[in-house]
Amino acid sequence: MDKVYIRNALESNDLNISFRYVNENFKLDREFNFCRQMNEPVDNILKRIHTNVHKELAKKWKKLKRTEEMPSELEIKIYRDGSDSSLNNLTFAELLSKDICGLKLQLLDTAFDVVVNQPWIKGIQLPKCILAGCLVYPTKFESQFADREYCQGIWFKSKFPEKQQWEECGAGFRYETSDEDVDYYLKFSVTPKNGKGEAGPAVEAISKCPVQAGPGPCPYETRHQHTPSYLTKPNEVRVVTYNLLADLYADSDYSRSTLFPYCPPECLQIEYRKQLFLKELLGYHADVICLQEVDQRIFDTDLKEVLEQPPHNFRGFLATKGEAPEGVAIFYRTSRFELLKSHILNIGNNLSTLPIFTDLWNKIKDNTQLAKRICERSTTVEIALLKMRATENYLLVANTHLYFHPDADHIRLLQMCFAIIYTEHIRNMAKREFNIKAENIGLIFCGDFNSVPECGIYKLMTEQFVDESLEDWRSNLEEAVTGVHVSQPFKMASACGTPKFTNFTTLFSGCLDYIFYQQDRFELLQSVPLPTDDQLRENTAIPSALIPSDHVALIADLKFKTD
Repeated sequence: MDKVYIRNALESNDLNISFRYVNENFKLDREFNFCRQMNEPVDNILKRIHTNVHKELAKKWKKLKRTEEMPSELEIKIYRDGSDSSLNNLTFAELLSKDICGLKLQLLDTAFDVVVNQPWIKGIQLPKCILAGCLVYPTKFESQFADREYCQGIWFKSKFPEKQQWEECGAGFRYETSDEDVDYYLKFSVTPKNGKGEAGPAVEAISKCPVQAGPGPCPYETRHQHTPSYLTKPNEVRVVTYNLLADLYADSDYSRSTLFPYCPPECLQIEYRKQLFLKELLGYHADVICLQEVDQRIFDTDLKEVLEQPPHNFRGFLATKGEAPEGVAIFYRTSRFELLKSHILNIGNNLSTLPIFTDLWNKIKDNTQLAKRICERSTTVEIALLKMRATENYLLVANTHLYFHPDADHIRLLQMCFAIIYTEHIRNMAKREFNIKAENIGLIFCGDFNSVPECGIYKLMTEQFVDESLEDWRSNLEEAVTGVHVSQPFKMASACGTPKFTNFTTLFSGCLDYIFYQQDRFELLQSVPLPTDDQLRENTAIPSALIPSDHVALIADLKFKTD
């Protein structure tokens, strides 16, 4: 029996009607979709269905060059098995409020079973670029009345999709391509289901381009040799920090002509780069991942899609920078941690209002040019308080991306000072709220600090103090900071030291990214070696066909001290 699918979401007046009508006499095979309102009479909606179906049949009638006249009226009605009562005067809301068992739609000689709110796929789409050796998954998947965990996905491949010659090649929502898939188109078929065992009609999506050859061996694959599996000991944690290079800054005329002219334009496109950095991130088998320059769209459709689904089971949250569609993100593995609290701070918006900032703010607020500039920055800090499962220990993970401008060492240093004040405040609140002993909570502060080791941020973090004579305060003479010396209470060290490069382009190269860890709480087990100079220069600089960002990831294994 054919089916007509009727959908009405809870507390919505929208009514969606879908059915596939096949008529061999008219050579018609078409899906019809209608969006109406629940308070419309059944008769009005049947008239609309009649008009649309009649129009399509008339087209086919004309093509078939029939000599007899096309019938002007088609038999169409909604009825209930075993009942002669007319339902046309009811609204659809009234109709569906009754028992729908035995409800049918008659269209010419076809009777459709009426099914209501069956699992349904509203939209599905595959990526525009698919590389061999990388994960492929739907970049758009919208369902209704379905539970994704019960939906059934099947992958097929074909060199000649127009011939409908498909070979099954995988199952589930993700498929890892290989060199054997090069030049094949992919098809993803998904049957929506729910926990009640109900299933809706399958929907298919076919890739618009075939699988392309991958870039070949990438430097991160060498680094993966140091992280072949997840850590298993409860007190150990593997941390990654990585500036992904937001699409916002990579895919523009300026980036192609000035920032990264050495990189092939197709390798700057996010559809290409995201496949590499996702494969890279997964290969590090991290417990905590701190990311910078994360596009909102990439966070929603790619990072969450891959990292938050089995078998990885991360959870993450994004903090955008003001109105910018990019920001910083923290992901943590749920099998290892329980998230107790998360916090997001836009530094510039809170300098003059948060009481914890009053002392430092009062020292700089009278320099109106400086105060205006730092308050206008959209720099954000995000913090996650994580309980390490099977232990009594807690991680306080902070992540930020500081202001980039070359004349802004003073701005960055002040931002870091405020960030540390805020982090200490969160630490103290957490200790009180969750009754955490001082020795059981440790800070890990990651990010792109846009600051080389010779500048004040590294000194503040590792020596806990900077005085008023520091050159950073005068990086812009019109905004010079005077009479300010600051300290911070955390005994921090850089897990990866001070590598020669964490950012490497033709315009600038240097160490800007760090994993700072509280060395009286953690022991450093290993830091993964960075790419060699030759690897970074292989294609002039980065990003390149082999390295998806202008930064490189930092990876460190830490162990919570138990003494």
